[in-house]
Amino acid sequence: MNKSWFLIIFYVIASIFLVIGCTSPEKYHVLYEADKVKQEQTEKKPKTKEHYRIAYIPKVGNIPYFESVYEGVKEAAEQLEIDIVYEGPLKAEAELQSEIVEKMMGKKVDAIAVSVIDSKSLSSVLKKAKKRGIKIVTWDADSQQEARDLFVDMVDSETLGRHLMDQLALHTGEDGEFAIMTGSFSAINHNSWVKWIQAQWQQYYPNMKLVEVVATNDDPEIAYEAARTLLKKYPNLKGIIGNSSVGPPAAAQVVKEQNKVGQVAVVGLSTPNLMRNYLLDGSAQTVTLWSPKKLGYLTIILTEKILAGEPINDYEVIPGVGIVRFYNNEHRIVMGEAIDFTKENVNQYDF
Repeated sequence: MNKSWFLIIFYVIASIFLVIGCTSPEKYHVLYEADKVKQEQTEKKPKTKEHYRIAYIPKVGNIPYFESVYEGVKEAAEQLEIDIVYEGPLKAEAELQSEIVEKMMGKKVDAIAVSVIDSKSLSSVLKKAKKRGIKIVTWDADSQQEARDLFVDMVDSETLGRHLMDQLALHTGEDGEFAIMTGSFSAINHNSWVKWIQAQWQQYYPNMKLVEVVATNDDPEIAYEAARTLLKKYPNLKGIIGNSSVGPPAAAQVVKEQNKVGQVAVVGLSTPNLMRNYLLDGSAQTVTLWSPKKLGYLTIILTEKILAGEPINDYEVIPGVGIVRFYNNEHRIVMGEAIDFTKENVNQYDF
């Protein structure tokens, strides 16, 4: 019995080996070859980061506001390993700025980031640069929309303009004559702010009278002379709004020199460092601004994104800046809210 079972098992095993031996062997497949592995590894390697050159052009190169913006530009450039080619006109003149843009085209920059003095005149030059494949980003002050790829705006223009009017009304008792010292009649941002200042005045302050709007050309000396002229021309003047950084310090200085402190209120847009002493001694009441350094930083971060073909999203969180709004139909970014500086808080800020 045991012998019979042994024979059966032996014949079964022998049959299995016979079948295996007679079956055609499968071909051996090479799963990886050295050249193919090398190729796949190369394909999986991250692409080398592009080394971009960006031209940074302010309205004028020698005032503290734009110097503060440049600090943010340099910080972002170092972080992203970008070359910045910087040049600003010595005076806020459209012709000088156009010449600089032309020069930057010859330096083969990848992008131009510019605060526009005169939208109409500079837009034609920017369109020329766009045709050459140069990305155009405007910041602080815009060009015509078709002349650029993106506008980096600081704040909402309507909100800011109305707020400046409210600040002046607060410090004049909503009564009396006032004037506006604007940066330029050709800059889109300045004109927009003046428009909304006037809208707020006409809607809510019937006892106040706008006597004149004068331009300073973003020049401290011109601003100083403009303020002196206003106080001489309008002896009953109760307030001045300056909507560019040179306006409020010039107005406050004149108010102080003419012993009008407490009689003429000064509000507007400028840096806390320029306005600190005037706020503390009462020559000015409130100054409003965003962070210029953040504006410069954000501009370069977004310019690099455009060059890299990366999308920009509404409510995007930009590290070091915060949440920004993106209006796709306008190709416009709004950085955020402005800050009011007064004698109570001005020493908390340094820019």
